[in-house]
Amino acid sequence: MPTTTHRLAALTQRLPARVRTGYWTRVVPVLAVLAVVTHIPSFLRPVWSPDEGFLATQARMLADGGVLYDTVVDRKPPLLPWLYEACFTVFGSLSLWPLRSLAIIAHLVTAILLASIARGRWGNRAGAAAGALYLLLSIGLSPEDTQAATFEVFMLPAMVAAFRYAERRRWLAAGIAVALCSLTKQTGGAVMLPVLWMLFQDSRRRGVRWLPALSKIWFGFALPIALVAVILTKPKGFLFWVVTGSGDYASFGGAWVQMAGRALGNSAILLGAGLGLVLPLGHRLWLKYRHRPLPAAGEERGSTADLWVWLLSSVVAVSVGFHFFGHYYLQLMPPLVLLGVGAVSTSAIRWKPVMIYSTAAATAFWVLAVAWPGERLDRTTEVATAVAAQTTPKDTVLVWGMHPELYWLADRRPATRYLTAGFLTNFSGGKDGSQNVGEKYSVTDAWQTFDAELLANGLPEIVVDDSGPAPYQPFLVPRIENLLETHYEMVGVFTDTVVYRLKR
Repeated sequence: MPTTTHRLAALTQRLPARVRTGYWTRVVPVLAVLAVVTHIPSFLRPVWSPDEGFLATQARMLADGGVLYDTVVDRKPPLLPWLYEACFTVFGSLSLWPLRSLAIIAHLVTAILLASIARGRWGNRAGAAAGALYLLLSIGLSPEDTQAATFEVFMLPAMVAAFRYAERRRWLAAGIAVALCSLTKQTGGAVMLPVLWMLFQDSRRRGVRWLPALSKIWFGFALPIALVAVILTKPKGFLFWVVTGSGDYASFGGAWVQMAGRALGNSAILLGAGLGLVLPLGHRLWLKYRHRPLPAAGEERGSTADLWVWLLSSVVAVSVGFHFFGHYYLQLMPPLVLLGVGAVSTSAIRWKPVMIYSTAAATAFWVLAVAWPGERLDRTTEVATAVAAQTTPKDTVLVWGMHPELYWLADRRPATRYLTAGFLTNFSGGKDGSQNVGEKYSVTDAWQTFDAELLANGLPEIVVDDSGPAPYQPFLVPRIENLLETHYEMVGVFTDTVVYRLKR
């Protein structure tokens, strides 16, 4: 009786020779292995970042009948919360391994698309190098930013696809890809700039009419967003939370020195991780602006102006809101990889040192991820265990802080739709100054909604004060201070986290 292996071998033999021995059948398996190896550390921790905790808690609320942008809120588009909810429905909500697996697939798809772009511009070797170098660079930040299954990771495939479709003059598909990118995270829409740039260049060089192509782009962009608005039962809420309601959150204010330090620090980390690409790129630019002939290994094929526009638009996207979190910098990686690959491909620089450095840097970041300290997670887990022990699944909990993963780890329902104190105080981890933080800076009508939820559902059984030294400590927020003093008693202290229980 033939085994599965024999059947697969027989099926493979029936494929055309060009498929069995083709470029992609050799490159894709290697990229798949590399994607898995570089992101194996993601499975070593139950949760890597507050964003993962927020998404996991949000998905549970949606699965329990919550309504997105009404009884379940966030300042992000809906695609990733829906993906989390779907995974929890199929695999259960006790682990994030399905999301981590999908994140690896997202990285692989991004790598394949980058390989396709590079191959079309500079040949087969450049294509394979672009895919591999992206995967090596994709872990070149803090492990909390690169190993988590968060918005930027799932945004990248659509972002690169939009560029690829525009490069092929498939304008409708490019618009749809930009929309999917924007519906994963708002800043993904920045890829519209290089798409429009390519349309402008195409119409200028080829003398074609640009208006029909522009109409296709905007139709493709608007259609998915309109469909999402129709699917949502609260389209006005979608508009508020995703577009119009984040002005204060995304404004310049607070500790500007800290913001500058975070921007420079994460830029330096990414620069170090991608130095194997940045140096050839810098060398090539230096030769160009010195008006010296390039030591070309062959004639340059095509301009890289569209890649520079893409990189510039990504820099602007990373800077929006002045938070400069490390995971924002993932958006810079695709255009940076292509520019670096193009510089190597069109000069006398050899591939070997580029690949050796990039592999060594990725190995260092991989080891860092495996050895990443877990004190914060251990403490959060300890608090979550204590909360679970003092409550029942029917009880609600209020976490006064910026670590919503506590809800998910404790497997307890939030007492409010506002999963972090940031919605009620305008606090953000990226801007830790006390300026513009407090009750009066909350999201519009947030405190009225908060009070109504507690009145309708009853006071939470447990309140976890996880504010530490932050400028929204209970004594700085009168409503929270009064709530704790009137209705709660302290039952546990875990370093700077205090647990309160409802008085009987």
